[in-house]
Amino acid sequence: MPHVIVKMYSGRSEQQKSKLAEEITKAVMTTLNAGEESVSVGIEDIKPEDWLEKVYKPDILGNSEKIYKKPGYDPL
Repeated sequence: MPHVIVKMYSGRSEQQKSKLAEEITKAVMTTLNAGEESVSVGIEDIKPEDWLEKVYKPDILGNSEKIYKKPGYDPL
């Protein structure tokens, strides 16, 4: 039962979010041989000024062993 959470800067349209969720679902289905009914995708909008404290430090730095695609930036 894959559940994917995407955290990104706020400001994307509902159409963009729906398309992203659709594409992520397809990738999960193909890569993991999972049925569509078992995949869920959540999207969390984060204000740019909150990114460091709400996402980068806890989710990226604090879980570096779980990050399979690391970002190419360092906001610290």
